Amino acid sequence: MILIFALSIICVFLIMGTFCVFFDQAVLTRRETIYRVDTSEKKVALTFDDGPSPVWTPLILDELKKAGIKATFFMIGYHVNKYPDVARRVAEEGHEVASHGYAHSVMLYYTPAEIEQELKYTEYVIKKVTGVTTTLFRPPKAWLRKTIKAKIKSMGYDIILWSLNSKDWVRFNHHRVVNYLLKNVKNGDIILFHDSGHAFAREGGNRLQTVKAVSLLARKLKERGFQIVPVGELTGERKQWNTIPIKN
Repeated sequence: MILIFALSIICVFLIMGTFCVFFDQAVLTRRETIYRVDTSEKKVALTFDDGPSPVWTPLILDELKKAGIKATFFMIGYHVNKYPDVARRVAEEGHEVASHGYAHSVMLYYTPAEIEQELKYTEYVIKKVTGVTTTLFRPPKAWLRKTIKAKIKSMGYDIILWSLNSKDWVRFNHHRVVNYLLKNVKNGDIILFHDSGHAFAREGGNRLQTVKAVSLLARKLKERGFQIVPVGELTGERKQWNTIPIKN
């Protein structure tokens, strides 16, 4: 009996893992969010979730600087508090800072009061550390109920999802990641990467393939005539105010 139960649990995890790898759950929650922009211009946005990381975020920033492009970083408030120097560097180098909540909690069953408290505290932490006030928010795992989406919007936030998922947390080879993205990229796409975290934790994970993918993808997109811009520029309204000097 115990063996049957154990095998059942393993099967459930295998099914869930396969589902996550081959299906992007964000497709189910896109209503009333911004996940791509309808534009005739060859522009796309690169976004990074779950950071900042003391290991991977600096390496990604190095690659972005070499490529001469700006991205959007959806930061976890807990990590901003824990690694303030890294968070500050993201802002200082001219990248867009956005909110990913404070603790990477799944917000599907949050009450309006709970979501307001978490967003306001995360906003306070980001402002305190980076000097940036942001009104861009991405929910962990993308899950939100309709009433909570309405509450978030009433607070002045845009809810940002994505149209292309790199699935970099699966640790595919970076050539495979880039080939998939290039095969499917369209004008106005918002592309999802991660600079920290893995499938079952908000921190950790190996992002070496992400670091390698950034430089290769940037080069290939430029060869195809694409311009890589922050989400706020892609949407045409960069809703943040940077109160610290930008370093060249």
